[in-house]
Formats: sequence, C-alpha cells, structure tokens
Amino acid sequence: MRLYRALLHLFPASFRIEYGEEMCRIFARRREAASGPLRVTALWLTTSFEMIPEALQVHWDILRQDLRYTARTLGRSPGFAATVVVVAALGIGASTAVVSITDHVLVRALPFPRPEELVKVWQKRLEYTRFELSPVAFRDWQRLSTSFSAMGAYTPMAANMVSSAEPARVDGTRVTAEIFHVLGVQPLAGRLFTADDERESASATLIISHRLWQTALGGDRGALGQKVLLDGEPFVVIGIMPRGFIFPNRDAQFWQPFRFGPRDYQDRNNNYLAALARLKPGVSLPAARTEMLLIAAQLDRQFPNGDEGNSANVVLLRDEVSAQTRMLLNVLSAAALCLLLIACSNLANLLLARALARRKEWAVRAALGAGRERLLRQMLTESLMLALLGGALGVLLAVWAAPLLVRLVPHTLPIAELPPLDVRLLLFAGSVTLVTGLGFGVLPALRACGGTVATNLHHGDRGGLGGRKQRLRSVLVVAEVAACMLLLVSSGLLIRALWRIQETDPGFRREGVLTLRTALPWPKYARTAPRFQFYNRVLEGAQSLPGVTGAAYISYLPMTMRGGIWGVKVAGRAPRPNESENASVRFVTPGFFAALGIPRKQGRDVAESDTMQSLQIAVVSESFVRRYFPDKDPLGQVFEFSFLRMRTIAGVVGDVRVRGMERDSEPQVYIPYRQVQDGWFTFYAPKDLVVRTAGDPMRHAPALRQIIRSADPEQPVSDVRLLADIVDADTAPRAVQVRVLGAFAALAFLLAGIGIHGLLSFTVSQRTQEIGVRVALGAQPRDILGLVLRESLVLGALGVTLGAALAYAAARALVSLLAGITPSDPLTFSAAIALALAMTLAGSLLPAIRALRVDPSTAMRIE
Repeated sequence: MRLYRALLHLFPASFRIEYGEEMCRIFARRREAASGPLRVTALWLTTSFEMIPEALQVHWDILRQDLRYTARTLGRSPGFAATVVVVAALGIGASTAVVSITDHVLVRALPFPRPEELVKVWQKRLEYTRFELSPVAFRDWQRLSTSFSAMGAYTPMAANMVSSAEPARVDGTRVTAEIFHVLGVQPLAGRLFTADDERESASATLIISHRLWQTALGGDRGALGQKVLLDGEPFVVIGIMPRGFIFPNRDAQFWQPFRFGPRDYQDRNNNYLAALARLKPGVSLPAARTEMLLIAAQLDRQFPNGDEGNSANVVLLRDEVSAQTRMLLNVLSAAALCLLLIACSNLANLLLARALARRKEWAVRAALGAGRERLLRQMLTESLMLALLGGALGVLLAVWAAPLLVRLVPHTLPIAELPPLDVRLLLFAGSVTLVTGLGFGVLPALRACGGTVATNLHHGDRGGLGGRKQRLRSVLVVAEVAACMLLLVSSGLLIRALWRIQETDPGFRREGVLTLRTALPWPKYARTAPRFQFYNRVLEGAQSLPGVTGAAYISYLPMTMRGGIWGVKVAGRAPRPNESENASVRFVTPGFFAALGIPRKQGRDVAESDTMQSLQIAVVSESFVRRYFPDKDPLGQVFEFSFLRMRTIAGVVGDVRVRGMERDSEPQVYIPYRQVQDGWFTFYAPKDLVVRTAGDPMRHAPALRQIIRSADPEQPVSDVRLLADIVDADTAPRAVQVRVLGAFAALAFLLAGIGIHGLLSFTVSQRTQEIGVRVALGAQPRDILGLVLRESLVLGALGVTLGAALAYAAARALVSLLAGITPSDPLTFSAAIALALAMTLAGSLLPAIRALRVDPSTAMRIE
C-alpha cells in the first residue's frame, strides 16, 4: 500500500484528506481479489492510468473554483487589482523591453550559418586598434593565413540610381567574390559573384537586396538579367538576396564586385577595406589572432617603409560593438532590473497588506474545514492571476517601447533595427511573470495562513500587527527607497554628463545651417571641369536665395564620415613614439569656413585661384600646427601626403570635432577643391553642401532642390537635414539612455512613494484603536503626527543611506560615461537625497492626515 499511498500524492492535499482513506480501502479490496502475477500487474497498470487523469481533473476542478473565487474577490476590490496589474506591468514591461534590445545587440546569434566562426580582421596602428586594410595588405593576409576557410573584403559605398521616378541615392557595398561564401548565404534568385566578375574585362554585375528588388524593379522575377544604371554605368542584375538579409549594415541595398588593378596594389597605406573571414573548424579565435600577429610582423620586416609599426587584430563579428554602446546597454539592463525589483517589492507589500487584512476571512474558512494547503493554493492562484494580467500588459508595453530604443542598436552589426517578437522574448517575459507571481505571492500567503485559527480570529482588524510582523514590509520599503536613490543618482550623473557633452564646442556654429548631399557619379564627373561647373552653378544659385548668408561644399561634413585619415610627412621631423603621424583631410570650396562659422586664426581661406597650376596649398587646424610645427610660424611651412603633392600652409583655422563630441579628432587639413587632377580621388570629391541662412534653414530646401535639378536633372539629392541634427545624432544613443533611465527613475520615485504610502496607511488603519486611546488620554496633534512621520523618516533615511552607498559604487563603474563628472558629484547626490526625502514625506502625507482625523469614541468601538 505504500506505493498506492505515494500515488495519492498526485491529488491535492485537501482531496487526500477527505477521500484518501476510502480510496485505500477500495484498492486494498481489489488487491485481495486479484490472484496471480498477471492480474496484480494489470491492476497496478490500470490503477496508475486511472489515477493520472482523475488527479488532473481534480486539480482542474479546484483551479476553476479558485479562479471563480479570485474573480469575485478582485471584482469587489478593482482598485487593488488595477494597482497590482499596473505595477507588475511596469516592472515586467521595462525589463522585457530593455533585455530584448540587449539580447538583440549583445547575445543573440547573428543571422548567418555558424555565426560563431565569423571574424573581422583589422590592422593595428599605434592607438588605432581597428584600422582598415589596403588592397595589397588584404592580398598578402589572404594568401599567407591558414586559420580561415575563406576571407573576403568589402567597403561601403553609394551610387546614384536613375529610374522612371526621381533620381535616388542608394547605399550599397563593394565586395570581393569571397564575401558571400564567407557569410554562408545563398541568393533568393540568381547567383553569387565569382572570380570572373572581378576581371576588368567582364560585364558589370550586381546583386540587389529584396527591398530594392521590390521598390525599384517591382518584385518582377524577370529582374534577373535586367540592367540597372548606377552612377550612369549599366549593371546586370545577377542575384536577388532573401528578405531580411543584412550586410554589412541595414542601409545596404546592393552589392557590386571589386575590380582591383595594378595601381591598387602600389601603396600599402591606401587603407579602406574591411576584412571578414570564417574560422576553419577546430581553429580557435586566439589561435587565429596569434597567426595574424605573426604574419603582420613578417610583413612589417619585409616592408619596413610601408607596414612599419603595423600589427593585426582578430575579433568576432558578434563583438563589433563599441565599448560605449556595450556600457550603455548594460547600464540600462541594470536599471531595468532595479525597477523590476522595486515593482516586485511593491507587489509583495501590496499582497502582504491584503493578506494580513484578510486574516479573519482565512481564519473563518479554516474553522469551517479548509486546510492550510487549500488556503495557500487559493492565495497563490490570486497572485498568479494578477501577475499573468500584469505580464500580458507588460509584454504589450515592451513591444510598444522597443522602437524608442532603436538608437541603441549599433549600425555596425548586420542585424535588424528592432528585435523580433519571438519565443525568446515571450519566454523571458513568462519567466519574469511566473517568478513575480510565485516569488512574491508565497510569502504573503504563508504569513496570512500562519498561526492558529483562534489567534487569527482574535487579531481580526485590531492593532498589534506592528513589531516583528511589520519588519518585513519595512525592509521592503527601505529596499524600494534605496533602489530609487540608486536610479536617481545614476540618471542624474548621466544627465549632467550629457549636458556637458552637448555644451562642448564642436568647432563650428551648428545653428541656422542646412546640409544636403549631391554625390556626383562617375564616369560622368570623372573630369574636374564638369565638377567645377556643377559646384559653381549650385553655389551661385544658393547664395542668391534671400536670407542665405553663406554656402560651400566639402568632401564630408564633420561627424558624418569619421575617416579620411591620411599619413603626414614633415621634412626633418622625427616621428614621436606611440603617436600616429596623420591628419583628417577634406576638399573644400571657398567660403566653407565662413558658412560653418569655423574661426580663421591666421592666413587666408582657399580661393578659386588655387588651381593645379598654382602653388599647392592647404589650410590646417590649430592642432595640426601644435603637433607638426609647434615652435614655428606655420604660414609657408611645407608638408606632404602619400597621394598628394607637397603642400604649403596658407591659413590656420580652429579645430573641429570630426570624430564626434566624445572622441578626440586628428588634426584637420583642408585642400582647395580645384587642386586635384582628373580621375583622382573621385570618391573624395566635395559632395556635402552647407547653406547658412538668417531664418529657418529648412524653408530653403525646395529651392535648393530646384537649383540642383537645373544644374543636373539626373542628380539625386539625399541626406537633407540640419547641421544641428547631425550634432544631436552624435549623442543620440546617450540621449536615449538618459531618457529611458530618467523614466525608470521617475517610475521608481512614484513606486517608492506608493510603497511608503501603502505601508503607513496600513499601519494607521491597524493602529486606529491605539491612536484613539492616545488622543483620549490627551495626546496633541503634533504627537500623533510625529508618531506617523517618525516611522516614514526612519525608513526614508535608511533607504537613502543605503542607496547613496550603492549609487556611489555604481557611479565608479560608470566613470567612462560621465564625461569628466566625478562619481561623487555633490550637486547630483544632494538633488537625489532631497528628492528621496521629499518623496518619503509626500508618501506620508495622507496617512498622517488620516491619523490626525481619528475620532477617539469611534476608534474605541472598533472590533
């Protein structure tokens, strides 16, 4: 019978208590009637198969009873139910939204076969740990390496596409034929590139994205073999990639093959290629990195004038996330966890208060025969039902909030902008919901069902529930205040850091400037004369518009393209150790510095008279002078680049933050747009137009489009935006983090206030008789007020003290994001402490007023 009694544990305890002995007697009679091993075995099998569905049916019947009772109970207190559901939804929704983005960026496997084998291969040059390769370096690394099954190269590009609609600027990528094989992908239709496509004599071929296939070619299956005009050159479409294929970033809509010629292999410093490789089976990342270091060292010895000081770096493609982005996401994840803990503490407080208030109800039910297990089951059903409702609402909030966090998804990863709503996200939300419902429903249930029936009936609604029985709720409130303090300080420090960054001088005046891009196609504009004519017509038209005070062209605006870093040579100057000899280079038209408000310190601007036949000049930044000519008058000094003639400094201007507001920029060099030969630096010709106006810059956008159309009807206009928006976009991920963290801090502030209010309200209601007696014995209002406020201030002070210590430790970990703000910033801590104490007092206000209004005669009659 021991086995049978063990099987009875499939049934609820209340069922076993009521029917267990009778079922044992019935089974014993059937066991005695069974003779022979076969009949005994059949009896056990039959009994086992009968008991499982019967036990499930009993559980289901009890669950239905509990659900009906829960629905009636919560229907009588909709305010409580709504509060619990909303608090749970806020905690679950915030944590789910942030964790989904963090998982999408830092954890989830990339959408390629065996993504753990995909690596990026970079050069290392002094302070640059990830530097692009030159074609000759890529060729050598590809030939000498044995750790990779395949290695390919690529570089982002863009081209003008002319169709029946408006001319458009389309982003794409130039790739070697190996890239798609490295990625392990196949086209939806057509074929991939082969080595034949890279030959100069081959027809120009193109692979397009699913999106471009749909928008430009109407999704026609006959698109294969069609010709598409890119920069005036016909390309034959040979392949269409599947929907959702992203590489190297979300903007790429087409891929065309590289065609390297002898000239591409002449200079080892012509760095513009990104290298992607796939590890061979069994080869580890450290082993591949070691091999590439040896190869780089070998090439450094073989080509001392070209590769001197170079090394190699191999990183997983999955890890192509900046340290700042990783830190931003980790901080938000920690903040979301903190908010979830605050929400759960509030839920535990709410459920505990409700359970203690219903102790007489549970005592009456127990006196009528309900067992402790049955009461616990009923309370857990209520907790889980509330948590499930909160979890469902939280998932909806997470889906709604996810688009607000897309700025945190780096552009360098080949992943979608939004994380998919898949099983992983639902499993996480479900797990949090289950833990919330069970973890914070069990303790209140145990507390409410503890003690004897007589004790619970005796307590009823009386006071006396303070002391030890209030300590748990007090601890929860202290934890809420501490977590709130942590979020307030963290968000305050990051807000101050963002303000400091935004107040940093970018080196130009951002207000009142409209920018747009007119990338000129080749071979149409391979010769310089047509380019100069186009620039002049556009600039003359722009400057004639009313309200326009300046207009000019530049190769790339600051912060839009952070590269263009070229080596600098100064005769007689020995290179400094551990310092790169380079500068950021741009071609500009006359008037650029005035249009952007870049101050001129010495000398002159570039001029229309600066041609190939005149002195080859450059305008340099102050940092260029400090680095290369620290003790000399810079005007008239000479230096040279790898690709250009010797340059003479004709002017000095202020420094510009080319790499962004938070990164140090290389010294800047500006070259006259006319001092370039036909066919040279076609990708680097001026393309970004800046127009400074006296009024609203955007109102000039239609007129500028018309001016460009009249200069070249086939020339598309792209990237129309304000210069101020470009600067703001540089700090957009920080701004998103600060807004989200600020929202978390505000929610934590609100929830902590609710927690204090709930605790004190419950305390006052439970001590009504005591307060009434005190008033009857002559207690003054200030005494009653002090009785209530003293408890709240003690809890608040404990929470603030603990929270301040935690906040300081967290701030020390965030020091890389604080932009010079000290982790112990007095202003931030003072403001956070003041807010936390104000929240404590605000949460105490209504309970204190209620205590002051207690009528002694009424309180003395309370049962």
